[in-house]
Order: sequence, then structure tokens, then C-alpha cells
Amino acid sequence: MSQVGITQGNSPLVLGLPHTGTDIPADCLARLNETGRAMADTDWHIDRLYAGLVDGVTTVRTTIHRYVIDANRDPSGVSLYPGQNTTTLCPLTDFDGLPIYLEGQEPDAAEIVRRRDIYHAPYHAAIAAELARVKAINGFAILYDCHSIRGRIPFLFDGILPDFNIGTNEGTTCALAIESAVREICAGAEGYRSILNGRFKGGWTTRHYGRPDEGLHAIQMELAQSTYMVESHPWDYVPDRAENLRKHLKSILETLSNWRPS
Repeated sequence: MSQVGITQGNSPLVLGLPHTGTDIPADCLARLNETGRAMADTDWHIDRLYAGLVDGVTTVRTTIHRYVIDANRDPSGVSLYPGQNTTTLCPLTDFDGLPIYLEGQEPDAAEIVRRRDIYHAPYHAAIAAELARVKAINGFAILYDCHSIRGRIPFLFDGILPDFNIGTNEGTTCALAIESAVREICAGAEGYRSILNGRFKGGWTTRHYGRPDEGLHAIQMELAQSTYMVESHPWDYVPDRAENLRKHLKSILETLSNWRPS
């Protein structure tokens, strides 16, 4: 079975889902400790949260868990946030800074290259192909990268994370009109807090594909998980919270689907 799931639409909008997968191949699973096997840093339920919000969108999702390899990290291993705590291409710790491997079982350089070629590369080949396809149809494409994270993680950031965390790498990855439209929807969402290019400015996916001068726009949305689920095991989806949030996500996706370059 393919590790990359694709649903094709003909609108300009492509949704990236790099962190919803929970598949860990047996050879990797055997090397993980109890913390690693708990998979606490999954983007739980994000595929469910965005499902059916708007017609015509394309989605690209990897089933592979981020502890095997992080599909939103630079394949060269360069840090996205120099000087700040973060996790690597093949993470050695969870978001709390705790080791996820049994002692002495961490992947070496050759193993990281193997995982990159087998799991990271196919996901991004699919993203690139779908962006090219919808751009050929519409003349441009918009990649909306879907993420979520616990709202309080002292190892990664101080305090409590806002509910909507919009990332455009300081406005470089998409047209200003796209950034402004998403920011305004989030700012106007009653009962929610939002920030633009705060702790999360967009991962490698957003930065790599966001080339607005070439008609390729990219924007990342990092949601605080408390907006739609319980932020602790067993990570339950909370329908009432989720449905309220989905109204605003629907507005975002509809706006992006209908956006056209001036």
C-alpha cells in the first residue's frame, strides 16, 4: 500500500498533511522506547478536521509518522529555527525534549538517508506534482499546509500558543493578499486568538514551495489542539469544539479557493 494518499481536485488549492500519519515500520518501531511509541506529537485528527469543508481541493497526505522522518523538515537537515529548540529531520526527542529511542538505537547518517529516500522524497514528489497539475489548470496554485500542536510546550515556546498560528516566512511565501485574507478571518474569529509569523513561521514545505513570483503560493496553519481536541492521551476529538472551529477553517479554505491574482 502506498504511504502517500492523494485526492485530486481542480481548484487552485492543495492541502498538505505531513504529520497526521501514525504508521511506523517494524524496523523503526523496534528501536523506539516507550516515549517514542506513544507518538504524542502526532497532528491528531487534522485530516478529519479539514475533511469536506470545501469542494474541489486536492489533498496530499503521508501515512508515515513524524518520528520515522519529519516530512516538514529540510531534507538536508538544516534547522528551520536556528538557535531555538526544535526537532530534527529524523527526531531524536519528542516536543518535551525527551529521548524517543532506546539507548544506542538512534538512526545513523546512512539510516537517515534511507528514510529520506523512502518516505520523505515520495511525499514531496506528490506535493510538487499536484501543485504543477493545479497550476496548469488555474495558472497558479496555493499550498495550505495543515498542522496542529499542543498549546503548552515549554521545551519549544514560552507560555500558551495562540489558537491560529499563520506562517508565511515573514510574507515571502505567498501573495500579500492571501496572507491578509487569512489573517483577517482568524483575527475576526470570536473567542480565538491568532498570530502571524510568531513562533511558527512556516516549515520547510511552506518555505520550499512558496514562490509567489512563479505563481506558487504557500501558507502554513498551525492550530492549537485545544481548539478541537483533548491535548492529552487518548487525544480525543471533541465534536462541539471542532465544529465551531471548522466554520472558520471553511471560511479560510473557501476564500483561498476563490482567490485569483489581481
